[in-house]
Amino acid sequence: MAIEKNFLIINKLGLHARAATQLAELAMAFDAKISLTQGDKTADADSVLGLMLLESSQGKEVLVRCDGPDQHAALSAIGNLIEAKFNEDE
Repeated sequence: MAIEKNFLIINKLGLHARAATQLAELAMAFDAKISLTQGDKTADADSVLGLMLLESSQGKEVLVRCDGPDQHAALSAIGNLIEAKFNEDE
């Protein structure tokens, strides 16, 4: 059964190319289907272009959904990355 959690995008530049690349690379490390949803748009977490098309800017909330053997670890790791502002210096 899939798990999901909402996260607030707090980094200044939002889910831009560098942040989307980091998230996609992290998502590929887990044995789970991971997606992000913002409003009526959903993207696979392993797709940089898909993530960028969500247009998740600072202050927007995204729903992260994970399903698979590594779902708990994946949700935790992705949540940590988002909460750490994608490791960006602002």
